[in-house]
Amino acid sequence: MIPIILHHGLFGYDQISLGRLKISYFHRIDRALATTGHPLIISRVHPTGSIERRARELKQTILREIKRQNLAGQKMLLIAHSMGGLDARHMIQNLGMADHIAALLTICTPHHGSAYADWCIRHLGRRLGALRLFHQLGLDVQGILQLTPNTCRKFNEDVPNHPAVNYFSISAARPWHHIPPFAWFSHHLIRQAEGENDGLVSIRSAQWGTHLATWPADHWHTINKRFVLELKNPTGDITPRYLDAVQRITQHLREASTLEDRIKSPKLGI
Repeated sequence: MIPIILHHGLFGYDQISLGRLKISYFHRIDRALATTGHPLIISRVHPTGSIERRARELKQTILREIKRQNLAGQKMLLIAHSMGGLDARHMIQNLGMADHIAALLTICTPHHGSAYADWCIRHLGRRLGALRLFHQLGLDVQGILQLTPNTCRKFNEDVPNHPAVNYFSISAARPWHHIPPFAWFSHHLIRQAEGENDGLVSIRSAQWGTHLATWPADHWHTINKRFVLELKNPTGDITPRYLDAVQRITQHLREASTLEDRIKSPKLGI
């Protein structure tokens, strides 16, 4: 089974322990992937640091776990949620990690930025002085500053896809009344600027490489954090959708590998 790396987004973590209760970022998803036989690497990087910082820490985690789990020589599937997808792209292209990654699947990643990030920086950062306060407190919040449409446009110019890696993406969207109340404002703001969205990231912004699907979920539901009671046409546990995406990608990789072998072997032909 292909090893899988799970990489968290902004304000993310690997696992939180509250006494005997353990809450993972990829709730139930990590356990389901491990149960199906995939060796797992779960990241833990700076929650609000820059893409560059988080990418370096992600690389260190992967290399350490390759050695610890004896995964040398195996190419992996990297699944990254939200901002984690930008970390992953930077790591693959700029930090020499393409040899370790067969495919990248991004879930609700703001590849083209978010209008809500623009609003937060303009109103909370500059007008209320939050960014200055964070700096004075020595807090690294560069990650928040790198999610605007302008900064992501520059990022995409500087970080093209690596030709040896397969890129896939999944977006999500729900009507405003089916997402948590704390995201109603951001949903409305993004919808006006970019169209349908999950409360933080629009469908348009989340599309990168081969777009596999748009899930009927909000941004938090895509990692099984559910804050809305679903009474009609519930999406429910998101885990089966992850398993389906992994199956589709691994099938694609197998077919691509078979085709490559046929091309290299004149006896088999194509």
